[in-house]
Parts: sequence; C-alpha cells; structure tokens
Amino acid sequence: MQAKWPTANRELQRSAETRKRAAGGAGDLTQPVLQTAACNHLPPKLTVSCTPTPSLFRRMACWMYEGLLMFGVVFLAGYLFGTLSQTKNALDNRHALQTFVFVVVGIYFVWFWAKGQTLAMKTWNIRMVDVNGAPITQQRALLRYLLSWLWFLPPLLVSWLLGLPARESAVLAVGWVAIWAILANFHPTRQFWHDAWAGTRLVTWVPPARAKRGT
Repeated sequence: MQAKWPTANRELQRSAETRKRAAGGAGDLTQPVLQTAACNHLPPKLTVSCTPTPSLFRRMACWMYEGLLMFGVVFLAGYLFGTLSQTKNALDNRHALQTFVFVVVGIYFVWFWAKGQTLAMKTWNIRMVDVNGAPITQQRALLRYLLSWLWFLPPLLVSWLLGLPARESAVLAVGWVAIWAILANFHPTRQFWHDAWAGTRLVTWVPPARAKRGT
C-alpha cells in the first residue's frame, strides 16, 4: 500500500499539470479569438500587435482618393439641399448650405469609420480601429471627424484674417496639409495627431480573400 502512494501522487500531479496546461492553452487560444472579434473579424494571425501603421505615402494617397470621392458626396448634398429648400441662386442660403454639407459629410464619415473603412480605405488596405484594436464607436468617429478639420481650419482661418486672395490661400492650404502630414512622423507610432487625440488608429489590413490571392 505504501508503495502505491508515490505512484498515485505522481498521477495526481500529472493530471493537475495536464489540466493546468489545457487551461493555459485554452486561454492562449481565446486571446486571438477575442482580438479577432474586437477587430471586426480580422484574420486570427492579424491581431493588434502585428498590424503596422500604413506608410505616409499610402495614407496620403488614400486621403487624396477620399477627396475625389467627396466631390460626388458634396454634389449630391448640394443638389438635395437645393431641391428641399427650393434655392435657385447658389449665393442664397449660403451658410445654411455649408452647414447642410458639413452635416452630410459628417454622416458619411461617421457611418463608414464606425464600420471600419470607407471605399478609399478599402482600396488602399487601410482600416480604422481604436487604440485597443476594436472597431470605433460612432461617438469616437464623430470626434475624429471634428478633429479632422485640422487639415483645413488653420489655413482657412489665416486666409480669412489676412484677407489673402484665392491663389495665395490655395498655396497656404497645400503647404499646411503637407506640414500636418509630415508631423505624423513625430508621433511614437507615426499616427496622425488628430487620430492620436481622437483615440483612433489607422492600420494596414488586407481582407483574407485578397491576402490568399496575394493582392
């Protein structure tokens, strides 16, 4: 009987270690699953820790593509406003039109950012998440939309205060956009500063189907 006790103890220890390893393994397996769900169905291996910040070139290319798409959104918003308000002259209700366009563009960005990507971001394999890698809320998307006007407000304000003509205002705006973009290089993870202040991140993300095709 005494000889059997060490054997029984060793079996109990091995059983306990097996359960511990199984529990630890389950925890390790659960972690990527939770991260995947938080990142809106990212592939299991593409977790927050391995999603690099897109290059500045890609982000600015996406930014310019987004600007081209905005022409269509602004045109539709202006047409809708003119139809609803029965405005015939573009100078009539100018401030109301600007406010309406501001709201429509905001709805566009808040909706798509909360979903993770706009059309331009899909084209350039860029996704928007929060600092933990989870999809952003509409409230955070709204905050980012307001902060995104830092691309334009400083040069517009300076042009208005100095009474600059259109050509000089355009040069000032282009220069400021370049400066604001380059300032991202001074952020620890090279994010745009309005992203940092909004608690959002732009990350590289290739859909699984496209990744399998190598595109």
